[in-house]
Amino acid sequence: MGQPLKKPAVLKALAPGEPGGRRCRVGQGRGAPRDGSRMGGRPSSPLDKQQQQHLRGQVDTLLRNFLPCYRGQLGASVLRQISSELEPREPAGCQLMRSKKLPRVREHRGPLTQFGGHPPRWQPIFCVLRGDGRLEWFSHREEYENGGHPLGSMALTGYTVLTSQREYLHLLDTLCPVSSGEHTQEESDPLLEMPVNFPLFLKHPFRRHFCFSAATGEAQQAWRLALQGGIRLRGTVLQRSQAPAARAFLDAVRLYRRHQGHFGDDDVTLGSDAEVLTGVLMRELLPALRAQTLPGLRGARRNRAWAWTELLDAVHAAVLAQASAGLRAFQPEKDELLAVLEKTLRPDVDQILRQQERLAGRLRVEVQRPLESCLRGKVDTQLSLVTQKLLSSMEAVLSAVQTLLAQGMDRLSSHLRGNSSGTQLRKEVYSFGEMPWDPELMQTCYREAERSQGSLGQLVVPFGFFGTQSLVFGAQDLAQQLMANAVTTFLQLADQCLTTALDCTQAAQQLEKVQGRVLKKFQSDSSLARSKFIRAWLLCIFLPFVLHQLEGSCKVELLEFEGDVLAVGSPALTIEDIYKDIVQGVLLQRIDRELKKALGASDVSCTLDGCSEAPRDRTGVDEEAEAQRGTCPGQPGSGTEVRSLCPLPPPRTFRS
Repeated sequence: MGQPLKKPAVLKALAPGEPGGRRCRVGQGRGAPRDGSRMGGRPSSPLDKQQQQHLRGQVDTLLRNFLPCYRGQLGASVLRQISSELEPREPAGCQLMRSKKLPRVREHRGPLTQFGGHPPRWQPIFCVLRGDGRLEWFSHREEYENGGHPLGSMALTGYTVLTSQREYLHLLDTLCPVSSGEHTQEESDPLLEMPVNFPLFLKHPFRRHFCFSAATGEAQQAWRLALQGGIRLRGTVLQRSQAPAARAFLDAVRLYRRHQGHFGDDDVTLGSDAEVLTGVLMRELLPALRAQTLPGLRGARRNRAWAWTELLDAVHAAVLAQASAGLRAFQPEKDELLAVLEKTLRPDVDQILRQQERLAGRLRVEVQRPLESCLRGKVDTQLSLVTQKLLSSMEAVLSAVQTLLAQGMDRLSSHLRGNSSGTQLRKEVYSFGEMPWDPELMQTCYREAERSQGSLGQLVVPFGFFGTQSLVFGAQDLAQQLMANAVTTFLQLADQCLTTALDCTQAAQQLEKVQGRVLKKFQSDSSLARSKFIRAWLLCIFLPFVLHQLEGSCKVELLEFEGDVLAVGSPALTIEDIYKDIVQGVLLQRIDRELKKALGASDVSCTLDGCSEAPRDRTGVDEEAEAQRGTCPGQPGSGTEVRSLCPLPPPRTFRS
C-alpha cells in the first residue's frame, strides 16, 4: 500500500535514544513465531534491542506487582472451593445430561485472497481455521493437503471481523487522524483502486490487521461465522474454566487493576492468562506510544495507519513472549502453592471460615451506612432497567435455542416416518449431533445475543462497565452449551427407547415422546441458567462501581482492620476479599430482589439460593428408568415381536 515509510524517532516511549532508523513497510512486518511468516518473507522486527530490553523490564515490573495479587487470590479461591464442597447439597438441579464434548469450532477451510507483501497486492491463498481457533494459510490447497508448513498463522484472540470495505477504510482513517493545518502526502491506495466485493477484515486493538477476500457472498458469510466462532472460543477460555487457578487469575487481574485505579469491568480478561496480562500492559503503554509515535509517521493517512498497526503488533509480540515466559516460570511455584493450600486449608476450614465471618461481622458494621447510601442513591434507580434489558436479551437467546432444538428433533421424527434408509437416518443423526457446533445453524441464537449489545452498553457505561463483548460471548457460550446438553440428552434417550421391534410409526411416536421430555428438561435448565447468568452479570456491572464509590469513605476502616486480618495468619484471608464479600453480599440481596420482581417469585424461589433447581418431574424419572431397562411407556416389551415396516438403523445409531 504505497512506498516504505520512515519512522523518525518513534518508540521513544519504550526506550531512550533513537529506534535504530528502521523503515516501516505497509502490509509487511516482523515474523513472530506465534504468527508464522508473512507473505513475501520474514522481515526483521521494527524494535531494536534497546526497545525490546525496555519492554522486558516493563513486563517484569508488571509481574512483580501482579503475582502477589495472584498468590493471595489462589488462597481465597481454594478456600471457596473447599467451603462449597462442604456445604449441604441441594437435590440435583440440571435435568439435561452434560455434554462431554470439549468446546471447539468446526474446522473450516477454503480459498481466499489476502492483501499483503511488498509492494502490497491481493494474492490467492488457501486458509484453514483449526478447531482450537487458530487461522493458518497456505500458498495453495495441495500444500495443505500434503502437510506443508503454512505461510502464516494467527491466534484469533481479541480480533473483530468486518465485512464492509467502507467501514474498514473509515477505521483506518480514525487510527491516524489528520490534525488541522496538516498537509499529508496523498498517493494511490490499492484498497480503493480495486474495490473488494466480499471482503473479510480482521482488526485488533494491539495487533496488525489482516485483509482477506472471498469469491462469493456465501463463502464470505461462511468464513465470517467460522471466524467469529474461533474468536469467541479463544476469548472465553478462562471464563469457561471452573478451576480454582483460573478463578483466582481473573480475580487477581481485577484486583491488580483496582490498585492501578481502574475499577470498571471491560474486555481485558478475554484470552489466555498470558494474553490477558499482555492486554493489561498494552493498555498502560498505549497512550504514550500513540503520543510519541503517531506524529513521527509520514505518508498517506492509511499508509500511516497500517504502519501504526505493524508497530503495535511488534510491541504486542514482545510483551506476549515475555509474559508467557514469566507465567511459565511461575507455574512450578503455583502448583506447589495450590498443593500446600489444599493440604493446610482443608483440615482447618471450619475455623478459618469462623474467623472470616467474625472479621466480616465487625467490618460490616463500619461500612453498612455508606454502602446503603451508595446503593440507594446510585444503583437502585438503574438496577431495574439493566435487569429488564438482560432478561429480555436472554429470553430471546434461549427461545431461539429452543426453537432450533425443536426443529432438529422434528426433522429426525419426519425422516423416521418417511421410511428413510438407515444410511440417510445415520447422516441426519450425525447432523443433529453437530448442531451446537454448526455456526450457520446457531447464528440465529448468537444474533439474539448481539442484538441488544448497543442499547445495553449505553445503560451500563455510566457505571464504568465496558465489557459488553464479554457478556455477549458469555450468552453465546451458554446457548451453545445448553444446545449441546439437549442434543446429548435426546440422542441418549432415543438410543435407549428405540429397538428393532418397532415399526416406523411406533418408533416416530417414541421419538416424539422423547422430544417432549427433552423440551421439558431444556425449559427447566434454561430457566436456571438464565437466572444464574443475569445474576452474575449484574454483579459484574455494579460491584466494581460500588467499590469505586466507597473507596474514599471506607479507606480508613480497611486500614484499621488490615492488622486484624494479618494477625489471623491465614493465606486465604485478605482484607480486600473480606471487604469485597461484604459489599457483594449486600448488592446480591438487591439483585435477587429485583430478579424476583422481574421473573416472579415462583420462577426464582428455587434458583437464587444456591442456584439449585426445582425437583425433577417424577414422570420423566420413571420413563428414564424404564428406558434404561430397555422399554418405554407405550412401546412393546423386548419379548414382543413386531414386524418392522421400515429399515430402522442398527442399535446405538442415536448415540452422540
